[in-house]
Amino acid sequence: MVAALVANNVIQETGIGQWNLNLGKQSARSTSFGGFAGYNLQYDDIVIGLEGSYLHGTFGGTARASHGPLTFGPLSDTFYHTVGATSTSAISISDLATLRARAGYAYGSFLPYAFGGFALGNADISQSVVVTDRYAATFAGSQSSCSGATPPVCYSLSSTNAQHNHLVYGYSGGLGVDINLYGGLFMRAEYEYIRFTSQVDTSINTVRAGLGYKF
Repeated sequence: MVAALVANNVIQETGIGQWNLNLGKQSARSTSFGGFAGYNLQYDDIVIGLEGSYLHGTFGGTARASHGPLTFGPLSDTFYHTVGATSTSAISISDLATLRARAGYAYGSFLPYAFGGFALGNADISQSVVVTDRYAATFAGSQSSCSGATPPVCYSLSSTNAQHNHLVYGYSGGLGVDINLYGGLFMRAEYEYIRFTSQVDTSINTVRAGLGYKF
């Protein structure tokens, strides 16, 4: 995005289009709710099945990074340029669903199990960049404050790429245990890891507790 933004600008001579802004990782916590349904087959004490789950909440985060300002010059326009860049990347996933196969071993009232499968999510994704430039005829001038229409002159360029209700996909895996309470009623405790590899790589770790009924 930075390279496209400065493609027709003299500051591309600084190599700003190849700068690594090192967005890094961001973490956030939230709560969610949802449900699950599936079908199981049992062979002696071994249980296998196919299950779907749904979660509604707010998953994601925002990362920001900047580089500069750095001074270059004189460039081909004979001016010294003090250039900086800032990048922002954000994702917000409101709904996600998984379809997974699971296998477990029944031990009395307990059914520990492991599972793995596919994941889909509904996400809002945004990426933006801002490039600033301050230029003057001398190196010292390019370090000075902006003074309007006469050098040193300051300006900025910006670009935003936003996608709303965008479908993201990935994979999931985890462990859990079902505990029989009474009749077909059971309690579930579960950990699930979900990874989405969209424009913004997102990993979601959930710890869940719930109730279910086995027909």
